[in-house]
Amino acid sequence: MAAMYQGSCLCAAVSYELSATPKAVSHCHCSQCRKAHGAAFASYGSVPRNALRILGGATSIKTYASSETVLREFCAHCGSTLFWSRSQGEFADWVSIALGTLDTPFMPEKQKHVHIDSTAHWYTPAKLCPQVG
Repeated sequence: MAAMYQGSCLCAAVSYELSATPKAVSHCHCSQCRKAHGAAFASYGSVPRNALRILGGATSIKTYASSETVLREFCAHCGSTLFWSRSQGEFADWVSIALGTLDTPFMPEKQKHVHIDSTAHWYTPAKLCPQVG
């Protein structure tokens, strides 16, 4: 039986399910991902496009072309970043899921940080931060 994961946006207008386990889990530090997430980095995992099924709110999903080949999708009501994908090229049949929108627990087998040369100047990796509490 295939893995099944469910997710939704902040306001729950959009809900989806994945019939495959996300692969290529990465925490992207590029400026576009930081701006899209409003955070130090964005965490994504990818699945084949046919493994993503929108359960509700498809008309609430808006698309923004952040570059010539990258489409970003978000909820028009609450602004939650949901997905990004390439409109052409080698991985055009895959979609990357914003992992923070998953409602089902998910633990990746491996993960990596990418575009660390673009890390926000104000961000200090957790292992270097003093403990508070």
